[in-house]
Amino acid sequence: MRKIERTWCEMGKIAKKILEYYDKHKRDLAWRGEVPAYYTWISEIMLQQTRVEAVKPYFARFIEELPNIESLANCEEEKLMKLWQGLGYYSRARNLKKAACQIVEFYGGELPKEKKELLHLAGIGPYTAGAISSIAYGKKETAVDGNVIRVMSRLFAVDGNVLEGKGRQKIEELTYQELPEDRAGDFNQALMDLGATICIPNGAALCHLCPLHLECQANLKKEVEKYPEKKKKKERKLERQTILLLSDGQKFALEKRKEKGLLAGLWQFPMLEGRLSLQEVREYLKEKGISYSGIEEYEPAIHIFSHVEWHMVSYIIEVEKWEIQEKREENFVWLSKEEILTEYSVPSAFKVYLDYLKQGQRKLF
Repeated sequence: MRKIERTWCEMGKIAKKILEYYDKHKRDLAWRGEVPAYYTWISEIMLQQTRVEAVKPYFARFIEELPNIESLANCEEEKLMKLWQGLGYYSRARNLKKAACQIVEFYGGELPKEKKELLHLAGIGPYTAGAISSIAYGKKETAVDGNVIRVMSRLFAVDGNVLEGKGRQKIEELTYQELPEDRAGDFNQALMDLGATICIPNGAALCHLCPLHLECQANLKKEVEKYPEKKKKKERKLERQTILLLSDGQKFALEKRKEKGLLAGLWQFPMLEGRLSLQEVREYLKEKGISYSGIEEYEPAIHIFSHVEWHMVSYIIEVEKWEIQEKREENFVWLSKEEILTEYSVPSAFKVYLDYLKQGQRKLF
């Protein structure tokens, strides 16, 4: 990569300071240390847009059920989706399985070491490839995520948009220039830790605790909050939905979402577009020939995705028992609450309604 000239600090000084800090203060994580490269890969995919503390229990459960690449390649999709439930971005889990199959077929079941080979695997981009190559195999590769971008943009006071294009390239070049040959993986993880715990995105950065506070150009200029340049967020699309909690007192109805689009191929409680009133729900049930003995409105809920926001209303409906024995046009499956909670992948968007099952349903009349 092109070398960027600097006169204000010695070459290697930054790496020395940050590695000394890392050796004393690094976070104790299950995917660090003398662990298989598989652990690095799984953790990096889970950590995309998810906090470390939130990932810990998911990672432990995932590794317990799928301890290696072969078990992941052979995992049934329903089980995989259930293991991923709560992490969101379910396409990442599907790509994990696709990549595992590629690794078994083309690499003898061993995760490749080189970044260029890792980039051929499903769901692995430049950041993840760099992280695996450097952390698991000690290769001199950068792993520039949001934390690293924030640290480096402040350290060198890089103006402009550093999230894409030439700005991001400059961050990559600066990071590579500082990357030590013998501890590239530790250096990358040190930057990640620094960004997550000290050079934080929201609220005041803890500059007095930072090992680089004397080298940081943003800190010296008292302009830490200026970097990196904030990108204006797009407004989320608002969608209104109506959720039907259909039950005969023992079983509930679920339906599978379409194979493409948001939450593709996952299970949900029957959902209708729009905010339907109680009377409109009654009319819908009558139109579909669904007989019921009781109906009442339940709790509303809001779920926020990256690009869309769901505002949901819901209704508890006690259907006649014979209804679940009949073949109807809706593609419902009727399941006990235990089956839904332990075997079926219902996204966290429906947490309020999953909680209703956990509490135990009640008779309306």
